[in-house]
This record gives sequence, C-alpha cells and structure tokens, in this order.
Amino acid sequence: MEEWLNITERAAIACHRWIGKEDPISADQAAVDSMRTSLDAMNIHVRIVIGEGERDLAPMLYIGEELGRLIETRYDRRSIPESLCVDIAVDPLEGTALCAKGARNSLSVLAFAERGGILRAPDVYMNKIAASGAGVSGDVISLDASVEENIRNLAKLKGKSPSDIRVSILKRDRHKQIIQEASNTGAQVILFEDGDVATILATCMAETEEIDLHIGIGGAPEGILAAAALKVMGGYMEGRLLFADELEKERAKNYGINRLDKKYYIDDMIPANSITFVATGVTDGFLLDGVKDTNGMFITHSLIISSQPSLSKSISGQIRTIRKVETRHILV
Repeated sequence: MEEWLNITERAAIACHRWIGKEDPISADQAAVDSMRTSLDAMNIHVRIVIGEGERDLAPMLYIGEELGRLIETRYDRRSIPESLCVDIAVDPLEGTALCAKGARNSLSVLAFAERGGILRAPDVYMNKIAASGAGVSGDVISLDASVEENIRNLAKLKGKSPSDIRVSILKRDRHKQIIQEASNTGAQVILFEDGDVATILATCMAETEEIDLHIGIGGAPEGILAAAALKVMGGYMEGRLLFADELEKERAKNYGINRLDKKYYIDDMIPANSITFVATGVTDGFLLDGVKDTNGMFITHSLIISSQPSLSKSISGQIRTIRKVETRHILV
C-alpha cells in the first residue's frame, strides 16, 4: 500500500510550488509528470482507465495508456500474470483551479482495482447524486426524482426535517435551478467552488459537518474516482453520462458504451470487490491538510480507503479500512 501512497504524496509535493501562482497548466503538468514517472517505475502492469483525457489531447496519463515498464524485464506484455495487472483511475491534481488560486480542497487522487474493476468512461460530464447512511438506496434518492423529493425522502429516512439536510453542490451557472429548488425546501445548501471528488466524499466523512447529500453535474472521471471511495464506505451513488454533441456520443460508443442514457449505480461504476482509493492534500481542505514546506521538510496528509479480502483464516469476507496518514519527507 505504501508504494501507492508514495505516488499521490510525490504528485502533491511536485505541484506545491505552483500553489497560488495563477498557473493551472504548470501545476497540473507537475503533478502529471510526477505521477506518471512513479507509475511507470512500478513492478506491475498498470492500465489507465480514467485519466487526463483521450490520447490526442492528453499525451501523458491518457485513457488506455499502459505503464509499469519494469515488469516487462521479466515478462512479455502478453504473458503478464493477471495478478500483476491493475486498472487505475487517476487525477494527479483534482481541483487544478483551486491549486492555482491557492484555494481550499485541491487533492492528488488515484484509485486502483483488478482488471475490469473500474468503469472505463470517456471524459465527459456526468449527472450525479450521492449520499450515505443506513438505508440510503434508490428508493430514497434517485436521479429520476426531483430535488425536492430527494431531500424530503432523505430527511424522512434520517428522522430530520428538510431544513436540517445539508446539500453540497458545485457553484456553477448550470446548477442555478438545482440550488433554487434545494433552497425552496429549506435545506442548507453548501456551495463548493471546485473539487468534484471532495464534494461527493463530503457525504461520508465525519469531518465535513455531516453533509447529507450531493447533487449536480461534474466530470465523469471525478465521479468514478469518488465512487471508488464511496463504495468502500458504504455510500450510495447514481450517475448518468451527459453528452455535448455527436462526437462525444461516438467516443462513448468506442468505449463500449451503447446505452447512452444508462443510469449507473455504484456497482456499475466500480464492479470490483476489492478497491483502493488514495488521496493526498495539495491545499488545505475539509478532508485533508495540504502540503507544508518547513525547514527543508515537506509534510503531507493523506487518506487511504480500501476494501480487500481478509488474509486471516479466522476472518471471512472483506476488510474495509479508512486511514489518515501524515508523512514527513526530509530533503537530503
């Protein structure tokens, strides 16, 4: 697990110098360069299924890119054992604009699983709804229900009034109607400037003042990454891909997505039984503190959320773990 943690830590440190410099391109490139170098040095075969975008637009960490060259010194690529092959979703700098502005909640993020364990989705928008807690299901919240219905149903399940429900929504013009409808119920609307992964994870983390519900449209890659963590923590999520034009629809079909209006449940997005999600804070946020540079030493704060088979004969089934890690990186 430590080698995966090192990847997000190094990426976060790499873009630390760009915090608040109003240069999102350089910040993102620093994180991408670092993460790609780390992944390519791993002694396993890594396939990017959620990355920086399509190959023509993303020369590094593009969807479909294969990394982990060290293993090819022992195996021909076609004969690498399945146990040494993983699919990975990455966002080297989630909240690029946040980092560039020196704002809160930017992260370096990845999730990995066995081959076929993470939905290979195109880099398009996704309509999302997510919540957590005992009893939350599609009968309680749904993309096919109105904002008011979702809030009132969730409030009833939790034994609250709608005015006690806290709803996280990205602050975007496209969400004006959602924001208005949520406000009309009396719910507490918490607006986030950016950081799609963090806003969804907020529904499951005690540190986020018990945000109950996330609604809105954001990137599909970020939705898949968030679903990886949410699945381990027992959360509920639905997503539906949104296409701006016929070109995006054709790209989706090339990914094997034929039902363009399909509603994806969390097990569709993350079919794997074993999944690991790793995030390191770049700037301070409600989930994690950001990178600190003090006297030639970097301090990082990370979150590891994992569901893995038990290795003990006395314990059957999966073991779910959530760990927060502080690491001190001493420059020598």
